[in-house]
Amino acid sequence: MIPPAVPHHETPLPVAGRWPLFGAFALVFLIFAQVSSVLVSPPDRDMGHLQKIMYVHVPAAWTTFLAFFVVLVFSLLVLWKGRETHDLIAASAAEVGAMFNALTLALGMIWGRPTWGVWWTWDARLTSTLVLFLIFVGYLSLRAFIEEPERRARWSAAVGVLGAINVPIVYMSVKWWRTLHQLQSSPSTVDPAYVYGLRVNAFAFLFVLIYLVRRRYEAARLARAAEQLNDVAALGGR
Repeated sequence: MIPPAVPHHETPLPVAGRWPLFGAFALVFLIFAQVSSVLVSPPDRDMGHLQKIMYVHVPAAWTTFLAFFVVLVFSLLVLWKGRETHDLIAASAAEVGAMFNALTLALGMIWGRPTWGVWWTWDARLTSTLVLFLIFVGYLSLRAFIEEPERRARWSAAVGVLGAINVPIVYMSVKWWRTLHQLQSSPSTVDPAYVYGLRVNAFAFLFVLIYLVRRRYEAARLARAAEQLNDVAALGGR
């Protein structure tokens, strides 16, 4: 039996604290990572300077996977313990993950146009990444249409778990099917000249992910508190 979501005032409302400072650090580090990567790495033999879009495209894809892993973990916790905090963290990670998912798709299209000659092709990697994006858009839409908190938490958690299962399919698609997309880019598969850029930007995007999920969670807690106050007011203050 799935436990009910914990009622009102489960945890104190979050306090911003040092998070704005962390956000400033994440932004500065991201700018440093991008600029230094572009300046340090030479143009690719075949793609020239177009290759340098990899320093945004690849870390964005990694960050998408990480965000949806957070959704998976906290969705399972929702189904197990039913706590509102877990539900809001999962939802916050899904929103940020969907944003990075869209960024990954957009950059892939920009990269693909001069490389493959088309903006889009129904390649296994591209198609599975689009499916992942649509799943989490559906997840967020489901949350928007369900008003009752406990039912919203349970239903969206189920979708979050099923959606996250698609992540390994996206990752392995270039090995499981014949595809235009190259094999996964990582420090072990690219030229050593590009390893620095991938590593430093992986950390930069990680910091941005942490900051955005945290701040979105804070906003979700405040919105939930406002809902509770409205419910109390509708009941005549009782």
